[in-house]
Amino acid sequence: MLVKDIMVREVVTISPFATIREAMKAMKQRGVKSLVVAKRHEHDAFGIITYTNILKTIVAEEGDIDLINVYDICAKPAISISREVEIKHAARMMVNLGIRRLIVTATNELAGIVTMDDIVGAILEMADGESLMS
Repeated sequence: MLVKDIMVREVVTISPFATIREAMKAMKQRGVKSLVVAKRHEHDAFGIITYTNILKTIVAEEGDIDLINVYDICAKPAISISREVEIKHAARMMVNLGIRRLIVTATNELAGIVTMDDIVGAILEMADGESLMS
């Protein structure tokens, strides 16, 4: 099974110049725990911002969520993977790097996102399918 078979295609993105408040609002409205940070220009890299980034910033900086931009705290460049890679390689990458999300690309453009939950769900489905056929 390939990453493209399990990835989430509707990715919520945010401008790198948005404030933390705007990011938190977008996450809440869309029911997601992370946002892909858009490129500032064609040759830039995607970033990713998570609840964890936001919480660490608020605690460490005691910062005003209206003064700090997404770009200042996002993980950049975000770790990405081709949609044509097998999910076992994506899982190994996540485990080895200690991350829970990968941006999925197709010809260097954003195609989706895959999370550890997506991979575990796919593995459980495959395991259930095998046990039913036994």
